[in-house]
Amino acid sequence: MPVLLALLLGFQHALSMLAGIITPPLILAGQGGANLAPGDAQYLVSTSLIVCGLLSMVQITRFHIYKTPYYIGTGLISVVGTSFTVIPIATGAFAQMYATGFCQLDADGNKLPCPKAYGALIGTGTVCALLEILLSFTKPSLLKRIFPPLVTGPTVALIGIKLIESGFKNWAGGSGSCYDRPETGPFSLCPAVGAPHALPWGSAEFIGLGFSVFLTIILCERFGSPIMKSCAVVVGLLVGCIIAGATGYFSSYGINSAPAVNFIWVKTFPLSIYGPIVLPLLAVYIVLMMEAIGDITATCDVSRLEVSGKLFDSRIQGGVLADGLNGLLSGLLTITPLSTFAQNNGVIALTRCANRKAGYACCFFLLVMGIFSKFAAALVAIPAAVLGGMTTFLFSAVAISGIRIISTVNFTRRNRFILTAAMALGFGATLVPNWFAYVFTYTGSNNAKRGFFNAITLVCETGFALTAFLAIFLNLVLQEEVEDE
Repeated sequence: MPVLLALLLGFQHALSMLAGIITPPLILAGQGGANLAPGDAQYLVSTSLIVCGLLSMVQITRFHIYKTPYYIGTGLISVVGTSFTVIPIATGAFAQMYATGFCQLDADGNKLPCPKAYGALIGTGTVCALLEILLSFTKPSLLKRIFPPLVTGPTVALIGIKLIESGFKNWAGGSGSCYDRPETGPFSLCPAVGAPHALPWGSAEFIGLGFSVFLTIILCERFGSPIMKSCAVVVGLLVGCIIAGATGYFSSYGINSAPAVNFIWVKTFPLSIYGPIVLPLLAVYIVLMMEAIGDITATCDVSRLEVSGKLFDSRIQGGVLADGLNGLLSGLLTITPLSTFAQNNGVIALTRCANRKAGYACCFFLLVMGIFSKFAAALVAIPAAVLGGMTTFLFSAVAISGIRIISTVNFTRRNRFILTAAMALGFGATLVPNWFAYVFTYTGSNNAKRGFFNAITLVCETGFALTAFLAIFLNLVLQEEVEDE
């Protein structure tokens, strides 16, 4: 393939990934997350782009493990990006950390920056990635039997539904302290008093700004060229940023003060294990593994490669192993867990090019975007309403992906019962997240006991984790009925 053509196709792949890669670090570093300083948020966005570029090369290259039948990577244009799945777990855990004193509040009850909370998240995620690594050595047929669409479909749907809450809060002005619309104080306006064009949460200006992004995405789908349709989310973000810039929502301070160049480990976070999020993160890695299997299958299909047989199974095994290793390495590289992205399958289908040189060119552009940190600083400066208009669409796409997976299930009586039971608890915990907050009343000094209770509370308040664990259990213990087979 000519170098120029590879660069052009690689740039299209990079654009299709961009919105998905930058969204998790922006949310987790923001007021609704660990409330990190602007410089830390810029670092995380830059480093996410760099790490995704580097670790995508692992998936694309496909290494054979010496003297074994196992591989690392798929040998396809299987790119990776920061996972949305971890966001509901992280935001719930951060709220718990502030409530229990793990993170500090100021005299007025406002959240102070808590880098050790972010360090606890990536440290715990690094350890939990070992589960996916171990499962990668299991036969794909066995994995599909234990974690069928009956389990993964409702889990992915509930993840998307929970994430839409965060997107809508940002659309209306922000998901941090200004969301409660306090009468006085620094957060009586969004994003804060003194910020450019600060307004109360829910103001019509914020709603309109987010709607400009959402409407642009729809117009791209209706009138855009095939390539524009694959990059519709980025086009919507660009239009929203132009409108926000023209109407005075942007501050140039963060961009001007950002360093010209950034790389991994320029900033670090204190790694630790936070017990209450171990079980939810294990559920996250099960979901990531099944997403990887589905995305790799789709990539083989659009690349016109076989989707069954020994070679295909080895691609699945190598892809899942690389996915688990990437989850482990990403934590050590200061980034939250990664997942195999499906956005690129649309570019492959449109361009009819599955040459890995285009994948390597995509990795090159991600590295360039990440290393030159002025680009990341500009992304961090995007107003919350613009980000909300974009992320609401992206998170809804996650929920629809889960519904699509559910649609592949044979709706027998048994399967309907499992879906009903699992999703009843999942929907309930998603709609009323504090339903389990007052079950345990222990206030003693035993930190281990308090941590154990916190872990149970966090699992029971995380809708998709409840759904995943109950669906797995019921799928294993309820036998197929004769008339259902």
